[in-house]
Amino acid sequence: MVGDQNYHKVKKVIFFFLIYFFNPICFANTIQISKIADLEDPWGSTFVNNKELIITEKIGKFKLVNIETGKVNEINHNLNFLVNGQGGLLDVIYKDQYVWVSYSEDRGSGKSNTSIARGEFNNKNINFKNIFQASPDINSGYHYGSRLAIKDKQIYASIGERGGGMIAQDPTNHTGSIIRINLDGSIPIDNPKFQGQDNWLPEIYQIGVRNPQGLTYSKFDDKIYASNHGARGGDWFGEIKKGENYGWKILGWGGKNYSGIPIGPKWKPGFTKAIQYWVPSIAASAIAIYDGKEFSEWNGKALITSLKDQSLRTLDFNDLNNVKEEIIFKDKIGRIRDIQIHPTNGKIYFLASDSLWLMEKN
Repeated sequence: MVGDQNYHKVKKVIFFFLIYFFNPICFANTIQISKIADLEDPWGSTFVNNKELIITEKIGKFKLVNIETGKVNEINHNLNFLVNGQGGLLDVIYKDQYVWVSYSEDRGSGKSNTSIARGEFNNKNINFKNIFQASPDINSGYHYGSRLAIKDKQIYASIGERGGGMIAQDPTNHTGSIIRINLDGSIPIDNPKFQGQDNWLPEIYQIGVRNPQGLTYSKFDDKIYASNHGARGGDWFGEIKKGENYGWKILGWGGKNYSGIPIGPKWKPGFTKAIQYWVPSIAASAIAIYDGKEFSEWNGKALITSLKDQSLRTLDFNDLNNVKEEIIFKDKIGRIRDIQIHPTNGKIYFLASDSLWLMEKN
């Protein structure tokens, strides 16, 4: 009898182990999340076809991941990167057999800044060439940004202010700005520099951002949107607007300095007003405007991922006077760094701190 009881206890433990460790995460009755692959500090991702993602690891590696099998292969590259604090290999985007990557470039003597390079896609080795280098060179490991988005024949990139605060108000340097260049690195002739804002660097499209780690294009209104880290509070989601200024560090967007001292007002006339603010901070990271079949009820809504809050949120911002926010999940997969929507079926893929995850309907 005692032996039978012990047998049943062991059986229950084994059953619990199998259920807990090998089943996907299921919630809300209709959604499940499952791990695809283990990674090391992943940062950016992009689909190159319906089965494969290129993923950057901040430590300096490119990985090609098969989302059906979970197989991971490394792609060699020639980038002169510097892993320093928040810097390393950052965002990556693919289009028409080319790959663009943003990264913290080693400028020597411990200095670095965000650069963008382009290379022809190869699943074994990519030979990159810089097409943009943010200036000035800075000895800091803070606030590189940096996301990439493509609209038409231009690439947009978010460049962090490297912890420099008011440097984001100086358009004679790239830090704390959104830049826009052509896909080959040349400069669009309708950038602000050539339309009356003579003191702006030619690549700058908008100024006054702090550490924007979300950037995406929406086909629904043909606009670019960004998310930005505040300090202690003041994260935001908003539209990128040509020649305008989001106000850092004149504005605090509702947040405070880490010392507790107020920064400035949430918003005031003359500056770009964000669509949504978060106080306290959720550490808004990557964003996407949903367009797909799997979660068709979200079409046109913004998907907001977060690091500190470890959540996925939807924003319905069709009526800017009545923005509706919903938390889809929280504390399920850890800190979320990036989000991608499958180009044909609309399933959603996330980069967490050490892994790639799939979200789909049951």
